[in-house]
Amino acid sequence: MSFFNEIHERKGSSSIKLDKMRDVYNLEDTSKLLPMWIADMDFPAPPVVSEAITERLKHPIFGYTYANCDVKDAVVNWYQTRHNWTIDSETILFQPGVVPAIAAIIETFTNKNDKIGMVTPAYPPFVNVPSAQQREVVTCELTEQNGHYTLDFDKLESMFKSGIAMFILCNPHNPIGIVWSKEELEQLVALCIKYDVYLLADEIHADILITKTYTPTLTVKDADKAKIITCIAPTKTFNIAGIHAAMMVVPNKELFTALEADAQAHGQLGLNIFACTTVEAVYTKGAPWLDELLPYLKTNMEYVVNELNALPGIHTTVPEATYLMWIDYRETGLDEQEMMERLLHKGFVALDPGTKYGEAGRGFLRMNVASPFDLVKQGVDGIKKALQ
Repeated sequence: MSFFNEIHERKGSSSIKLDKMRDVYNLEDTSKLLPMWIADMDFPAPPVVSEAITERLKHPIFGYTYANCDVKDAVVNWYQTRHNWTIDSETILFQPGVVPAIAAIIETFTNKNDKIGMVTPAYPPFVNVPSAQQREVVTCELTEQNGHYTLDFDKLESMFKSGIAMFILCNPHNPIGIVWSKEELEQLVALCIKYDVYLLADEIHADILITKTYTPTLTVKDADKAKIITCIAPTKTFNIAGIHAAMMVVPNKELFTALEADAQAHGQLGLNIFACTTVEAVYTKGAPWLDELLPYLKTNMEYVVNELNALPGIHTTVPEATYLMWIDYRETGLDEQEMMERLLHKGFVALDPGTKYGEAGRGFLRMNVASPFDLVKQGVDGIKKALQ
């Protein structure tokens, strides 16, 4: 039996995915509800994680620690081997997560009332974090035709002309699962240079590639002439979001120094001892686990596509990356409230409503399929039942 087929009970483990559904969906009883919403997996982390932490626990002193050369080298070697991206270890800054990194970047390089641009549908913290910092969020909808999304560079240039200070990119894109091409990234970088705009690239999903190869933004033409900060992490890849660890790659020395100063100002001391241990373990020994995960995810996705596309008014495709599926239900004639009511109370399955990602997501659902196949099948059956 595949390592990924085993179902593990997560209730009562302080899992947001399970134990916070009552708050998220405003329900008294969620005992029958199958969670397929927040982006963490229902698979155990690679065994190398437990092994590395267990080994570290043998040493009884847990004093102040830091991400040493072994940790940085593990990051560098992973991205070189996996994505042909040469990262200078001296350009890496550590943060407890990508969202805290995004907050630090926005705070460091923009001012109150500055405009922050992005495309929609968008990952909610892209909107919530700058808004909380009193920045103005400016959005541009992706162009969608028959389930295929593209960047509209005419609209994007209008956004840049409006005076944005920073643009937030998600590559691969959450929630849609697109991997932006080298040519698209080059056009975006060119706009950032032309209008002197900071580019914040969230590339946390870069390892979860289903049908397409990922191009790191910092590797494209003229990236060295732009003001780019890329955020990466092993947490989505290896299902270790509860072990807080992320990295910012900042080749521009001026930007690096400014982010170092911001970390100092907030007493941000980098990774804790178990995060350091885990990052080194997954990036040096986690590849076989990931190589088994990716085809398993694709099989789940192909099953979902075959089953859901047979339903009247439902359309979805296998994403290019991520373990998240973007489901179009616009042709069913159901509005979002009725769709969610049916899913939660008739199908007993919890998916993300599309408007969580902005108005551009209306008529869509986001479904997390990083679960044992039997749970994915249960979720599909629940969607079918909800639409009967």
